[in-house]
Amino acid sequence: MSLKLYLAGPEVFLPNARQMLDAKAALARTYGFQPICPGDISIEPAPTRHGFGLKISAVDEGMMNAADGIIANLTPFRGIAADIGTTFELGYMCAQGKVVAAYTNVADSHFARTAGFYDGNVREGEDGRRRGPDGMSLEDFDMIDNLMLHGGIERRGGHIAVHAAAPDALYTDLTGFEECLRWYAERQRVDKARVVDPVG
Repeated sequence: MSLKLYLAGPEVFLPNARQMLDAKAALARTYGFQPICPGDISIEPAPTRHGFGLKISAVDEGMMNAADGIIANLTPFRGIAADIGTTFELGYMCAQGKVVAAYTNVADSHFARTAGFYDGNVREGEDGRRRGPDGMSLEDFDMIDNLMLHGGIERRGGHIAVHAAAPDALYTDLTGFEECLRWYAERQRVDKARVVDPVG
């Protein structure tokens, strides 16, 4: 039985959203997985925009409930960190104890990106923590994003793929995504081998 993978990321906001979602889904199928993509299901209209937003939220949670695992695109989006909707979805899947994997197309650490936000104006405070000119401290844990995201994946035995994509391909380069698919495929292969030979 093939795994159902929820494909999370900011692709839904791209001008070529449908093309990118279809490309990711097709690639997932080549590895034998059933892709579940936000935006694949038609959602009934609602009398208000707020009501329609609630419907989308409910549908997406239903899709995640039906999935076995997730591949989250944590490439920084509209700022120094991952898309906030994607981070919610990753946390939702972690909380359910499902298999988690993520990738980013930016190789710089979360600390490096935050320091860049301050144009490098980061100093060590009296408490030994690095702080920006506004006095706010920076996370410095050699992680791809906020420690709760990176840590949540790693502590559950998940996989994180880091790939330095070209600036004009940050949201279209699928190198890291495919690395996650290979990881899932190898994990599934190992799991099947254990079932066949539980002693070995």
